[in-house]
Amino acid sequence: MTTLTTELAPAKLNLCLFLGPVREDGRHELVTVFDSLTLFDGLEVVAADADGVVCDRVPGPNLVQTALEELRAAGWAAPPVSVRIRKRIPVAAGMGGGSADAAAMLRLAPRLAAIEPSRLLQIAARLGADVPAQLRPGPSLATGAGEQVTPLARLARYGVLLLPQPFGLSTAHVYREADRLGLCRTRGELASLRAELERALLGQDAEPALDGHLAVNDLERAALSLAPSLDASLSQVRRCGADQALVCGSGPTVAGVFWGRDGPERARVAAQRLAARHPGALAAEPVRLPA
Repeated sequence: MTTLTTELAPAKLNLCLFLGPVREDGRHELVTVFDSLTLFDGLEVVAADADGVVCDRVPGPNLVQTALEELRAAGWAAPPVSVRIRKRIPVAAGMGGGSADAAAMLRLAPRLAAIEPSRLLQIAARLGADVPAQLRPGPSLATGAGEQVTPLARLARYGVLLLPQPFGLSTAHVYREADRLGLCRTRGELASLRAELERALLGQDAEPALDGHLAVNDLERAALSLAPSLDASLSQVRRCGADQALVCGSGPTVAGVFWGRDGPERARVAAQRLAARHPGALAAEPVRLPA
């Protein structure tokens, strides 16, 4: 089969995530800072007799298939394609792998047939909270349910230690547990935190970083309630010298953030140190791809 185009789909990291009340559409309001990491899925698009998606590690429904259906409904007139996904981002791990793949499909769609950028944004918002921010890989501040995205021009350099877990967590289950535990903040709290983040990240500092009470994931307590073993991984990351240790998104991947120009090297050393106990331990850093 003829390969038409390829695209990388970077994993995402929530450097912070503040959880608000449920909206009328059933989604939670959020204030979160995303960034893209050097951990990629790969998409290969080939000519086919009918649209389809092949992803050996994710049987059943796939968000890329939904993206294809949405593109067709929006009038995208490319010839039929088969999308082959090579997975490296852990599945059901809080790193947005499915959303990253869907966003990559939307990014490459205009190479195959014309479609208005505004249509791509609308489709991304319908596909899920993580997809709009991943249309343009790189750091961003996301609000609403994740669909209102403000790209960030810069962040301080950092490295990340990632500890994937031998199990997955359902995002829906984690959000339900957060509701059960009463973890949602008020709209007033969200507005205040958003203002603090904007001052910290959109101000005059040449290399802004997150620290203190801003480096928080409100879903972490819910993930720990469902999977208490994550606490041991968080402790191990802290002992490796990470400036922050947190659960990635809805979990269960645990991340350690090492700020500073030496951050990527510190993260690599930490991953090597933990490799014997955590064979999946790996280091990553922010990646910048063309829009």
